[in-house]
Amino acid sequence: MEEIMEEKKKEILSAGGIWLETERMILRDHRWEDLESHHGLISDPDAMYYLPEILTHNLEESRMDLESSIEAIGKPDRREYFLRMEDKETGELIGETGYTVTQEHPVGKLVHAGYFSRRKFWGQGYMTEAFREILRFAFEENNVFRLTTGCDPENKGSERVMIKCGLIKEADMKQKVWMDGRMHDRVEYRMLKEEWERLRRG
Repeated sequence: MEEIMEEKKKEILSAGGIWLETERMILRDHRWEDLESHHGLISDPDAMYYLPEILTHNLEESRMDLESSIEAIGKPDRREYFLRMEDKETGELIGETGYTVTQEHPVGKLVHAGYFSRRKFWGQGYMTEAFREILRFAFEENNVFRLTTGCDPENKGSERVMIKCGLIKEADMKQKVWMDGRMHDRVEYRMLKEEWERLRRG
């Protein structure tokens, strides 16, 4: 397994892609061989309940989503940085996390982040571990100045990730999003580069 991972790492990095590591996971750019497991994740109504705009309904929709991610790799004006989260020992798909560049200014990039994972990995700290590494990459390697993210406050697990990672609550919006036949509230969190640096210094 280790040799296979090293070969994947070389291929992804040589194409200008991203390969990050945490204690338990590899966060990496997508490959075409990921299609089956990628489809299993983004077509799963449980995993995607709070992200219905991303939920796919067939393999072709999932293939188009994967194609978009692969085409972004290595572009000098890359805007999509969503990475596959997989178990470092087995290669099993855990979830996905990253961000999209919404604006660029002389001070750096403004991005909006997100994450989702398979139900079997909920409540085990994987997303917090992965998102902390995404924050490190964003502010230390990718010239991000401001990162935002948010969730439905009913999604307690998602909001806990934001809090554990040190993000600051910016907004508590009532009746903001139409989903599943009713209006939902939404909370928004942020982190600035200077806030990340203070957090890192302790």
